[in-house]
Parts: sequence; structure tokens; C-alpha cells
Amino acid sequence: MFEELEIGPGHKLRVLACSQEVLELEATYAGGGAPPPAHLHPSQDEHFEVLQGEMRIRIGGEDSTLAVREQLDVPRETVHQMWNESDNVAVVNWKTMPAGRTLSWFRELAALLGGESQADGARMLAEYSDVFRLATE
Repeated sequence: MFEELEIGPGHKLRVLACSQEVLELEATYAGGGAPPPAHLHPSQDEHFEVLQGEMRIRIGGEDSTLAVREQLDVPRETVHQMWNESDNVAVVNWKTMPAGRTLSWFRELAALLGGESQADGARMLAEYSDVFRLATE
């Protein structure tokens, strides 16, 4: 059985594989989403492929739309945002390379957002700065 995490309203992650080299997820996004905070990953690259629906992406202040079967690579240290603003559900295959502590970050984030954790966002941002950083642009 695959692990599933809810990391925000209508945003679920299903863990497909996790090794030191790669964390592979299937991400489901409900429709009508808003952009997440602009952020970067200092030591990891990401690869996305849209399996269903469409996703908005913002890189370097430029917006575009990814449709089914379209792919996107986001190199480490690149400020980006990705969300589903359409009315339909979107599903994305998402790979993070190397995996690092990304799965731990998502687990803590799910616990925090689900009210199961006493952690606070500021502490998590400091503790996981090797995985996730808010953009300062």
C-alpha cells in the first residue's frame, strides 16, 4: 500500500517510490487552487509530468500552463510556483532528485496542516532549509 499525505486543502501526495536518488510522487490537486509561496530547493532538481488536467507554473516571474503529457524540469535554486487554477482536478507525476529529506518535510507539513503536530511553520522552515526555502525576491 502506498503512503498518502494531504499537504493542503485539496492537495494530496501519493508516494510511489523513495530512495536516496529520487522521491517519486503522484500529486493530485483539486480545482480552483491558488499559487503556493514562491520557493526554491537549494540542493534538488524537480521533474513534473502532467497526467490529468492542467497546471499553472511560474518561473522567473513568467506564467505558463502545462497540459496533459507536458513535462517540466525545475533545476535546483530556481524560484518557482505550481498550482491548479482550473475547475478540474489535475494529477502530476513529480520527481525530486536527490530525495534528501523531502519525504520527511512533506510528512511534517501534513501533520502540521492536519493539526496533528505542535510544530510551527517557522521552525520547520529553519529545520528543513536544506530542502525548502521561501523566495526572497
